[in-house]
Parts: sequence; structure tokens; C-alpha cells
Amino acid sequence: MTKEPIVELQKVLDLIQPLDPEYLKKAQNQLDNLAIPRGSLGRLMDLGRQYAAVRQNAMPKIQKKRIYTFAADHGVVEEGVSAFPKQVTREMVFNFMRGGAGINVLGRHAGAEVVVVDIGVDFVFKPIEGLRIMKVAHGTRNMAKGPAMTRDEALKAIDVGISLAREAARDGVDIIGTGDMGIGNTAPSSAIIAAFAKCSAAEVTSRGTGITAEALQKKIEVITAALVLNKPNPHDPLDVLAKVGGLEIAGICGLIIGAAAERIPVVIDGFISTAGAVVACELNHFIQEYLFAAHLSVEKGHRIMLDRLDLQPLLDLGLRLGEGTGAALGIWLVEAGVKILTEMLTFDEAGVTEGASKF
Repeated sequence: MTKEPIVELQKVLDLIQPLDPEYLKKAQNQLDNLAIPRGSLGRLMDLGRQYAAVRQNAMPKIQKKRIYTFAADHGVVEEGVSAFPKQVTREMVFNFMRGGAGINVLGRHAGAEVVVVDIGVDFVFKPIEGLRIMKVAHGTRNMAKGPAMTRDEALKAIDVGISLAREAARDGVDIIGTGDMGIGNTAPSSAIIAAFAKCSAAEVTSRGTGITAEALQKKIEVITAALVLNKPNPHDPLDVLAKVGGLEIAGICGLIIGAAAERIPVVIDGFISTAGAVVACELNHFIQEYLFAAHLSVEKGHRIMLDRLDLQPLLDLGLRLGEGTGAALGIWLVEAGVKILTEMLTFDEAGVTEGASKF
């Protein structure tokens, strides 16, 4: 492998800088003058301020919303870590294409376009409208027996995500949501956060698709064995991603990196999407400022991920589906925060005399 992919990735990472405090200040001044008691809409106001700073626009609008749902298979499924067989990944992709999945329903509710990306499904899809075939490999290898990916495969999957973020920028997308589909993908997500947080597999592993207590214990043992065998280096995020990650996780990581470079805010979904966000933020810590955490998953490792990213989830609804369903709801809330910033009247505009001084 040449060094070129790493050089290109670093160029994109170098574009990402901390949010400009001037834009945060401008947005806060606008919020402080709204014809309501100061701060009375709580975190919704924070969402508007952060969005404005990411976009470098004190009075932004959200008009075009897009959710990218990355699909890939995982070799570790052969260890019995999921309640469902591998073929469900491709079957769910067909369901997405029919518009009948949870992400389709909630995407429509949020007014967001859903783009499904085959980045690593172990199946050859014929061209289907709405499906982006950008396959890096036919799934990962079994991380319990060796590295899940080569470093080159991980970099290629990241590049897919970056290219989609650039596409979104060209298309005028104002906000991006992340989603995933991949039977067995809670196992690599647990392994990723265990490697970075230096905690045991038992501390970050839950039942995923709803496996039995016996299967959960086996899953913990498989993840533990993968970590011992592969020895992912927490000081080298690409090493962690390649050895115990997944292609859709790498794609999400790249999408987040690319979006931050393009100054497009990203609403991350649950456990798997946040695994991608963790890797992205380990590569450049400023990326955290460009992210919104949609919700708190019931997967217990998710809280550890969010704490590492210093992100507070917007919702806690007991969600664990993935697909981008939580991101759709999060986009809806971020849009509400932006509308509060830009559509509500100030005291002067509303004709409320001495209003600001009373609160």
C-alpha cells in the first residue's frame, strides 16, 4: 500500500478547525434578544447557536436534509454474536429500497432524503434507484480470527464517506444524518470503544438484536478474544478501525470527517454511528464541535462513547434499531432550534417595551 491515501486523509483532517467564537457570539446575542425569558427554550437554543457557528452564518436555514445509511456485513457473525443471519443485511437493503423500513418512515417525517450506501454487503446488487453501490469489500473478515480489515480497506471506506460528504456539499445539503445496517455490527462497535476507553468487553457490550443471556456471554468472549488477538493500538485510530471495526463504521467515520471539512453539521444516530464518530474524533478532536448526538441507545457502551465525545444526547427513547432512525428525529430537533434562532421576533421587533431588561 502506498502512503497516498493517508496523505489525502490528513489533508482533509487539516481543514477542520474549531468553531469560530464570533459566530457563536452573534447567534447568542440574537437568542438573548428574543421576546422570551432568556434561555427559556433551553437546549433548543443551544442547537441553533451551534448550527449557526458550524455554517458560519448567524441567520442560517435548513432546507435540504439528507441521511446516509451505510450497509455492510461482518465476518464475526459466524461466531454467533447476532440473533439474525447475515443475509438479513441484504434483505433489509431491499426493504429500504421499497420504502418500508423505519428509516424510510422517520426520514419522511423529518423531510429528509434517505440515501442507502452499499459499502460492504456480501451480495451483488443490481442497480436500483436510490442505492449507491460503493462496495469496498464483501464484508469484513472474522475479527475473532484476525484483523477485520486491512488498513487499506479501512482507508478506502473512509474515502467513500468523504466523497459522499463532498457530494452533499455540491448538492446544497444543509444537514446530514448518519445511519447503518449490518447484522453483527454491535460487536465491532463494542470492540472499538473498549479499545479506546481501555475497558473490558463486558462493560460495553449489550444484546444488540436481542440475543439470549447465554449468547450475550458468548458475544463478550468473542469481543474479548478479538481484542487480545489483534491488539488494536488506541493511539492509532486507523489501527483500531481496521482490526476490530466495520466497513459501514469506516464509511460513517469518513462521512463525518468530510462533512466537518465542508462545514455541514452532522446528526449521529446510535451505537454504530457513534463508533464511527469516535474514530473520526480520535483523528481530529475538533470534529466533536460539528456533531449533534441524536439519542442515547440502550446499548450500554453508547453512554461511554458519548462521554468520550463530550456529547449530550437529545433524546432518550430506548431506541436500538439503527438505520438512521434516531438521526431523523435529531434532525427534526436541530431544525427546530434553527427556526427559533431565525424566525422568532426580538423584543424590539415584537414591540415589547423594556422586555429584555425584565428577564
